[in-house]
Amino acid sequence: MTDGTDGRSGTAPGTLSRREMIEVTAAALAAPLVPVKAVTAHAAAGLSGGFLTAAEYALLDELTELLIPADDHSPGARGARVAGYIDGRLAESLEPDWQALWRSGLEAVEGLSRELNGQSFLHATPDQRTAVLSRMAAGESDPKTPLEHFFKELKRWTVRAYYTSKIGIHVDQEYKGNVYQRGEFAGFDAT
Repeated sequence: MTDGTDGRSGTAPGTLSRREMIEVTAAALAAPLVPVKAVTAHAAAGLSGGFLTAAEYALLDELTELLIPADDHSPGARGARVAGYIDGRLAESLEPDWQALWRSGLEAVEGLSRELNGQSFLHATPDQRTAVLSRMAAGESDPKTPLEHFFKELKRWTVRAYYTSKIGIHVDQEYKGNVYQRGEFAGFDAT
């Protein structure tokens, strides 16, 4: 059009009508009310929704569950969706070196599993998986290899994600909030 309008009721390009402004405002106000179940269901189903591929996510999910397994007292890392938390932090990260560390670390886990067991980590038996994890953890106090450094990173983020989750705080640690404690002092006495 040569008259400077964009064809919408004669408005200039880049402007909104009152009706469009009300629609945009209503959508912006309603957006926080949309349930996030669809987003969390994606991660709970074991699908990659962030930085990791589906195969990397499945590997990470299994590694975290081996570090903090479910028991009679509380669900493990899988129940707390630790892999989803880590994947989300990786997706949000603006540090390509940190993302590369995780990708190469997961590849190194697969490589070690193939070296020790002749198959991928997820196809290995539970004892074979534990052997891979034990080999990774062997140098934890003084890591020298990239795989040992990755194990420290994996463990640090697994613990962080688990013990900041609802399951880690309320189920595993049985935190009840700021409540009056009757009887004996329940904390640590340093004297």
